[in-house]
Amino acid sequence: MKKKTRIAISGPMGRMGKMLVKESQKNKSVQLTTVLVEKNHLLIGKDIGESIGIGKIGVFASDKINSNINDFDVLIDFTKPNGTLKYLKYCSKLKKNIVIGTTGFSNQEMEVIKSYSKKISIMISANFSIGINIVLNLIEKATHIIGNNSDIDIIEFHHRNKIDSPSGTALAIGKVISNAMNWNLDEHSLYLKKGINGIREEKKISFSSIRSGNTIGKHTTMFSNSNEQIKITHIASNRISFAQGAIQAAIWIHQKNRGLFNMMDVLKF
Repeated sequence: MKKKTRIAISGPMGRMGKMLVKESQKNKSVQLTTVLVEKNHLLIGKDIGESIGIGKIGVFASDKINSNINDFDVLIDFTKPNGTLKYLKYCSKLKKNIVIGTTGFSNQEMEVIKSYSKKISIMISANFSIGINIVLNLIEKATHIIGNNSDIDIIEFHHRNKIDSPSGTALAIGKVISNAMNWNLDEHSLYLKKGINGIREEKKISFSSIRSGNTIGKHTTMFSNSNEQIKITHIASNRISFAQGAIQAAIWIHQKNRGLFNMMDVLKF
C-alpha cells in the first residue's frame, strides 16, 4: 500500500488555507498532520477542523515548526512573501519540501527561493489549477504562431482584497509569452497611466488589472492585429481547483530530493 504524503498547511484561516484543509480531508493520498499560524495566534492549540466548521479532525494549530513538534513531509504555503520566506528557512533547516502558492515576490526574494532549491525541493506556481496550466500551454503555442504580428494584452480580474498587481498568474502568462518571443519581460511590459500615452509601442505586453467585488480570478490573453482578434480566457469559479492542484503538487514533490519546479512539471506538458 502506497504511503501517504504527510502535509503541513500554513495560514489555515485564510481563503486558500481553509480550502486546503477541507480538500486534504477528501484526498486519500495525503494526511494532514500540521497547521501553522503566526506567533500568539488565538487558534494555537485548537482543532483546525472545528475552527473552520468541518468538525474535529485531530490536528491542532501551532506557531512552532521544528522536527520535535511537527511531523510532515511537505509544507503547503499560501501566505505572504515575508511569511513564506520564514517558513522556507525552517523547511530548509529540517529538510522538508515545500509547495509555494504565494505571489508578489520581488526579484531579490525569488533569488533567495532559488538558492534554497539547492538544498530542498520547492514547487512554486502562481496558479495551481489544471485549467490555467492548460491555458498557459495554449498561449505559448499561439505566441509562436502570431506573436510577431499582434498587439498582446493580458487583462486580469480579482476580488477587491487582492493586494498584488498584476496578479502572479498574469505575470506567469507574461513570462510564457516573453520566453516564446525571446524578450525580457520587464523591458517589454506596458502599463498605461492617466494622460497622453501616445501611440502604442510595438513589441510590448500590456497589463490591465481590475480589483472588484468577490471575483475569484479571471485572466484573458488577447492577440490583436488589423484583421482579427484572438482571446484565450480562464475563469476560476471557486478555489477548489487551486487547492486540489496544490495537494497534487505536494504528492508529486514528496519524493524529490532538491530542485525548483512548477505545475508544468507535475502535468508534464
